[in-house]
Amino acid sequence: MTRQLSNGRRALVTGGAGLIGSHLVDLLLGEGWRVRILDNLEPNTHREGKPAWVNGAAEFVEGDMRDRACVAAALDRVDVVFHQAAYGGYMPEISKYVGVNSFGTAQMLEVIRDENLPVRKIVVASSQAVYSEGAGVCPEHGLVFPPVRPVEQLRRGDFGVHCPHCDRLARPAPTPERAPIGGETVYAITKVDQERLVLTWGRQTGVPTVALRYSCTYGPRQSVFNPYTGVIAIFCTRLLNGQPPVLYEDGEQTRDFSFVEDIARANLLAATTDKLDGLAANVGSGEATSIRQIARLVSDALNVPVAPVARGEFRPGEMRHLLSDTTRIRAAGYEPQVSLATGISRYIEWIGRQADVRDYFAAAETLLRAKGIVHRVTST
Repeated sequence: MTRQLSNGRRALVTGGAGLIGSHLVDLLLGEGWRVRILDNLEPNTHREGKPAWVNGAAEFVEGDMRDRACVAAALDRVDVVFHQAAYGGYMPEISKYVGVNSFGTAQMLEVIRDENLPVRKIVVASSQAVYSEGAGVCPEHGLVFPPVRPVEQLRRGDFGVHCPHCDRLARPAPTPERAPIGGETVYAITKVDQERLVLTWGRQTGVPTVALRYSCTYGPRQSVFNPYTGVIAIFCTRLLNGQPPVLYEDGEQTRDFSFVEDIARANLLAATTDKLDGLAANVGSGEATSIRQIARLVSDALNVPVAPVARGEFRPGEMRHLLSDTTRIRAAGYEPQVSLATGISRYIEWIGRQADVRDYFAAAETLLRAKGIVHRVTST
């Protein structure tokens, strides 16, 4: 069943200058929506200010989610909020994560409620990062949801995921939405905050809400400046500067990669159907790819034959395998349309048109080590 909105459908896209937000803005405008963007043009992502791809047909408001007056003004006469704004990646600013992601979301909900604004739906960007270790299959106990791998285990060079009941190695399995969530990095904790705040608020107020747990999103417009988020973008900037992609653990950890236009379509679906109301839903391709394989695919696409390196380092709290079980959102009508090979090709074509692509990862990596976010294996 599809919920019919008024002819003048009005959307606020927070973070609408970013990777996902800007593609969503384009899609909404193409579908006849009136769109307002709220974005603070975070320098880590938008080092050169407002990017040229921001659609001129949308109203653009530069402002911060922590600014109550700015948020209230941006919400004026809005029917649907697509809440994409978030501070992301493996950056070390704990208070900024909490301020932007957790507090910013709570304040937005408070403004809508206290000022009795006519918002009819909220779709919030959650993340696969809310899971601890995803799902696994134990030879003895079947489907299990292991806890995060202990730092002591990773320091020994044991990167496997073990059954929580018998400690045998578990093989990866698609992770359903019923898997425990909690978050094992600051970013992940705040994404849990965002989705729980929005879904709980929706139940309390009666306003339909949906939390979309994105898999690894990539595609054109992924920042070439931000060295903390987007493995495909990071590998591209490294290779284009003659530097090897850096693999954590042994590079055999796997992820589910989604092209940004597919993620935008999932948002539009969530806004226009009631099948996902009140729920969290995984959004992914349903295919697992190792990070080492991603490095090879990017290297081949760029025609830069520089092999990746694994330096015996790991990031505590990072999951080993994550493949999204997309049964729920597919039942609502979602179907990814862009293959990984095609998506990488399109990203490579886009990044080839960008001027002065530098490697910002090396300096960031030094900071992450100093802050204790990257650790070394001490024995194997």
